[in-house]
Amino acid sequence: MTIDSISFSVFTKPWKAATVWELGKFVSDLGFDGIEFPLRDGYQLEPANADQLPQLVKQFADHGLKIFSVASEPTESVFAGCAEAGIPMIRTMPVIKHELGYLASEQLAREQIDKLLPLCEKYGVKIGCQQHYGNNVIDSMGLLHLLEAYNADHVGAIWDTAHDALAGQQPEFGLDIVWSHLCMVNFKNAYYKLLSGPEAESAEWKRYFTSGRQGLASWPRAAAYLQKRNYSGVICLSAEYTNEADVDRLIKEDIAYAKSLFA
Repeated sequence: MTIDSISFSVFTKPWKAATVWELGKFVSDLGFDGIEFPLRDGYQLEPANADQLPQLVKQFADHGLKIFSVASEPTESVFAGCAEAGIPMIRTMPVIKHELGYLASEQLAREQIDKLLPLCEKYGVKIGCQQHYGNNVIDSMGLLHLLEAYNADHVGAIWDTAHDALAGQQPEFGLDIVWSHLCMVNFKNAYYKLLSGPEAESAEWKRYFTSGRQGLASWPRAAAYLQKRNYSGVICLSAEYTNEADVDRLIKEDIAYAKSLFA
């Protein structure tokens, strides 16, 4: 596998206030191949206007960029807009509800995916499910348990370095677990930060999202395993940093670091 078989994407959520032209130039100058677009209320294009996704694709293409995926609610209008624009995937995060419990929530998530399968087939757009800490499917094994019965052409797994590491999984194992359904890899990093003092009656922790060289996740090990398995696809840098004021500097450093691992 060479770096030519990898497409580097960035989730453009941090740059909500930028115009499409400003965003396209910024991302292109950083050296990305394309983006994951937050098709959400308040962003450059909102779900109510999903039929305008082809125009958005053309605007980013003017900067040499593709839209590899959108993060949005998987409604039929979003499916239709993605299909017309040639966007192959909608990213979602299955929710676990305390009032239902884990297994009942997982079953509900399957029922919701089942309802989307006809849209996947009709429009040729894939649903990508990502793990996430908290009230979601948190790790790679949870993703496999949820998705293993589905056709990987329609429903895929988005493996996230940071969230699997926060759950305690090693990158080689996490990737191997979801490999049959792997449709995208997220590169970000995080660690647990102790907020309370050593004398506190109850320890208080927070998840701190940091640059790729820091944190619990090993980007070099993830990259080495992807190369070993000849991964060919998208690596999306999520641009999620607790230090939001330095996002521009951090994402510039992280794309250079990520590319160096596949050079």
